[in-house]
Amino acid sequence: MAGIEKSPNLIQTVADLEFPGGPIPIDSPFYIDRSPAEARACAEIGKPGSLIRIKAPRKMGKSSLMLRIINAAVDRGYRTVQVDFQQADEAVFATLDKFLRWLCVNVARQLKLEPNLDEFWDEDMGSKVSCSLYFENYLLEQIDSPLVLVLNEVNRVFERAKIAQEFLPLLRFWYEQARQSETWEKLRIVVIHSTEIYIALSLNQSPFNVGLPIKLSQFTTEQVEDLARRHGLNWSDSYPIEQLMQMVGGHPYLVHLALYHLAILQENRLSVGEHESGEELGRAELEQLLKTAPTQSGIYSDYLRNQSIAIQQNPELAAAFQQVLDVKNSIHLEPLMAYQLDSMGLVKLEGNNCSLSCELYRLYFQEQNLCEDSFSAVGWEELQQENERLLALVNVDELTQIGNRRHFDSCLRAEWKHNARDGSPISLILCDIDYFKIYNDTYGHQAGDSCLRSVAQAIRRSLDRPADVAARYGGEEFAVILPQTDAAGAVLVAEHIRAKIKALNIVFDPESVDCLPNSVVTISLGIASVVPGPDNDAATLVLAADEALYDSKRHGRDRLTMSTLLNFRFAAVN
Repeated sequence: MAGIEKSPNLIQTVADLEFPGGPIPIDSPFYIDRSPAEARACAEIGKPGSLIRIKAPRKMGKSSLMLRIINAAVDRGYRTVQVDFQQADEAVFATLDKFLRWLCVNVARQLKLEPNLDEFWDEDMGSKVSCSLYFENYLLEQIDSPLVLVLNEVNRVFERAKIAQEFLPLLRFWYEQARQSETWEKLRIVVIHSTEIYIALSLNQSPFNVGLPIKLSQFTTEQVEDLARRHGLNWSDSYPIEQLMQMVGGHPYLVHLALYHLAILQENRLSVGEHESGEELGRAELEQLLKTAPTQSGIYSDYLRNQSIAIQQNPELAAAFQQVLDVKNSIHLEPLMAYQLDSMGLVKLEGNNCSLSCELYRLYFQEQNLCEDSFSAVGWEELQQENERLLALVNVDELTQIGNRRHFDSCLRAEWKHNARDGSPISLILCDIDYFKIYNDTYGHQAGDSCLRSVAQAIRRSLDRPADVAARYGGEEFAVILPQTDAAGAVLVAEHIRAKIKALNIVFDPESVDCLPNSVVTISLGIASVVPGPDNDAATLVLAADEALYDSKRHGRDRLTMSTLLNFRFAAVN
């Protein structure tokens, strides 16, 4: 490929490929530098009291950029804290006081400080003043270097109007305080959110317009060529890249997913003795991939279904998008509709007009009948069944094929209410794969993904009752919800899971690390059990299980620990 310097990170074997979807690791050869945005962001955190806003549709690379900003901060000798609001239970958003206390405890623990909240919290002064004093007189005073506070998935805060209208001005206040206080100069804030939230809130601009805005653009042709080469796809001319970008534009996730599948398919064809050249095979596979791309059997089916669900929930937006689909060039739309379609990544804004961002959307959505006002009885039934199926897919973790964090949160809320009505206990097990980062670094990300899948399925198979729920809690953490189960029953399930994971015999014996306690992959578990009532909530249950998990890891791993706080057991019957 002419015009691109050969990347030093070129991958030679398919074993080194990474499945796209999550944040791209710092050491990954598949990360494409997002400069100038990336360079601006990494430079900005060096400025006292700075604030950076990163906003983009989902799967545009926000989390990957976040990792680079954190890494740049660490290289400067700064302390870093990452708060992901997806990790917050619904109960955390019940009141502003509860929300801010959760935030403060989260930051303190990541800084390895005792929270000591009660020493700074004063009901008479209010939650916001207490929170500010806690940061100024405790957290920032306890550290000698600047602190980069990364607030991820802030869109969850936007959804709670009462919390947002108090918390966002508080962030603005901290930012402004840095102009006159050396203590507040230490704090550098990074705010990250998905722009899809603008649709649900009927917004025509960001709810938070403070600091340096960072907009992630799509890949250029040169960047796509570079990424293709890193996947071992060495086409002699630019035509295949042009075909791919004509279909998906430069959308980072869509491009990366296509190249990943092409690399896998090409390697599989070559491994079974195909006599065509690698380039000829790659072109053939690309043609087939693009042919099925906008269909239910294509590699983008899950992504497109999620977009379809989102847009059909807003009839006015669906009608506006249909207008874009119906024209070949650009069209003028009402500003709010154009802004919201752009926030989903479906259109490109060109002055006062907008056009479709890529051909994939036209081919897929032209079959959707977005503005159809009447359906037959059979049609409505089929639509309802399809929606139920799509909603189920939204709750499945793409990699492990068990429930995702959204599914976990939803099930925990539902089971908490159900068990509260019945007066029966509910137990929670949190599991963490021991030394997973070392495993991932030693054997590669593909082996890491395989390990995650095996562990997830083993946990799922360990559950006997239909009501029991297994979900990927985040990263290498998993969660198990056990309704109507006391501590004794939960311990039995946890021990069964621990033994089952160990019996997988996933080899883990890195030469570079001495004194690992096992030569196979193991997990640590934390357990909490409680009868839901007015004196507790689901967030407390999660916190108790998390504390127990921490104790398991602190005391040697490959073990389970019952919470000392929440450990309800049925009374023994004589």
